[in-house]
Amino acid sequence: MTLNVLSSPFNEEQIKGLNELLPSLTDYQKIWLTGYLSGAQATAQASLENPIEAAVVEEPIQAVRQIATVLYGSQTGNAQGVAEKLGKTLSEYGVEVTVSSMSAFKTNNLKKLTNLFVVASTHGEGEPPDNAIGFHEFLYSKRAPKLHHVKFSVLALGDSSYEFFCKTGIDFDERLEKLGAQRIIPRVDCDLDFEELAHNWVEEVARELSALTPQASTGGEVKAIGQNEETVYSKKNPFQAEVLANINLNGRGSNKKTHHLELSLEGSGLTYEPGDSIGILPENDPTLVVSLISALGFDENIKVKLQDEELSLKEALQKKLEITVLSKPLLQKIAAFTGNEELGNILAQANAWKDYGYGRDLLDVVEQFGPFSWSEQDFVELLRKIPVRLYSISSSQRANEDEVHLTIGKVSYEGDGRTRLGVCSGGIAERLEEGEKLPIYVHRNPNFKLPKDDSTPIIMIGAGTGIAPYRSFIEERAEAGVEGKSWLFFGDQHFVTDFLYQTEWQSWLKEGALTNLTVAFSRDTEHKVYVQHRLQENAKEVYQWLEQGAIIYVCGDEKTMAADVDKMLHTIIEEQSEKTIDEAAKYINELKSQQRYQRDVY
Repeated sequence: MTLNVLSSPFNEEQIKGLNELLPSLTDYQKIWLTGYLSGAQATAQASLENPIEAAVVEEPIQAVRQIATVLYGSQTGNAQGVAEKLGKTLSEYGVEVTVSSMSAFKTNNLKKLTNLFVVASTHGEGEPPDNAIGFHEFLYSKRAPKLHHVKFSVLALGDSSYEFFCKTGIDFDERLEKLGAQRIIPRVDCDLDFEELAHNWVEEVARELSALTPQASTGGEVKAIGQNEETVYSKKNPFQAEVLANINLNGRGSNKKTHHLELSLEGSGLTYEPGDSIGILPENDPTLVVSLISALGFDENIKVKLQDEELSLKEALQKKLEITVLSKPLLQKIAAFTGNEELGNILAQANAWKDYGYGRDLLDVVEQFGPFSWSEQDFVELLRKIPVRLYSISSSQRANEDEVHLTIGKVSYEGDGRTRLGVCSGGIAERLEEGEKLPIYVHRNPNFKLPKDDSTPIIMIGAGTGIAPYRSFIEERAEAGVEGKSWLFFGDQHFVTDFLYQTEWQSWLKEGALTNLTVAFSRDTEHKVYVQHRLQENAKEVYQWLEQGAIIYVCGDEKTMAADVDKMLHTIIEEQSEKTIDEAAKYINELKSQQRYQRDVY
């Protein structure tokens, strides 16, 4: 709406000022201004009617703008996305808000805060994500200040198939309370399907905090968490991407099967950057589903309800529900439907359920621990949704405008007389044909990105499918003509059969897009050689690159490769700079806080 002189009591100069001011105001500021003017008018009217009483009329209540800090600990970007959404929402409610990673937050500012909101994922076996380690250690140290003046709330992200579900968020919640901070909203623990709970938490935090501000807005629409700002396609509404190519990269005789997948993005509007991932919504193996229904003695055509949706049991188990992973909570729920004492005995022992559950699925449980006293509806209500599978993008959109490429290793093993396949990787390797469609969406990962300064050196370390994002990195740099130094350390089993994208790396090396290429093929030598050993052999030059400002990237298995690489980096820094163990650890932590040590591990 634009004011003009003819339809208002203002002169031309006032109209100009108002028309410049009003479009810049937030909803909260407009509401506050309305209240202020109403109060001022009431005071003026009282002064005319009763000058004596007007002398004691109070001034209108001044809005006290709330100040909040949102800290996130995020490995793949989910927690960061929720934190940024909370920051935007609080800002729209008139709150002055700062959103920061925990690694970038100065801990000496903690005692200065009044409102603190934490969004934290849990990594591995109950560990904080990389950019939360330092803050987590500080909070649990003797240096952590008392926080009696601080109001807080925590959103925890996790995976309920792990024993220490949401442990990092729980740690922060309990420690903040112990330091005296006041919880204004109870902690919310989210499983992999976190969007709805996170959305509700954001709204509740915003309304609670705005209620502390006089005349603040308590309404307003909040966009759903996880909704892509640039496109209509998301986890809830995936794009059906056509498969252009599905190629096994490994040579004949390899112990592995690694698929190079090319998907069409034509007409989707989807965009991505090197370091991002593609989320695939997989389906369970139809053969496994039929076997499970048969073992249950159920009718595959009977209708079951999943939230607001009604579909056949077979469709629910094939397309919607997880049937291949056993967790302690799931086994405990199942135990309530059987009188079989063996399952109860397994659950009664501390870690027996882990030994039993490793490599097994629901079919094993149904065959071993019956009979069960459940209906089809009872059964499906025990199960969670099939988790999305995230795969690092292995292409540059600059070079492949309407395509995205993935590098996926097939998971396959034998157990109890059955061949077990990875839900997504098995389907891609065994059943997915060119021309078929795959439901996907782009998952942003702001914590694994090429440097903005193209001249910054990069050191890329990975094994097996951990090579995927580096193909994206170098293809991007080659297409853009970037001349910054780059060094790839790559490891796998055999040179002849497992050197993924070999000709491309050699071509980029010749062209200068890749500066150094160092490989480790563990099964080609008498003593196994891995990427961490190649780092040790090149320790002096690796340290020189670090001193020149290089960024280290690590992608691949967290428990073995990434852990061994981390230990070796500490050793290299100790030896090359003559630092103590503690000084080397501090050096590594500084690299992390500067985003010069980035990991995409799983």
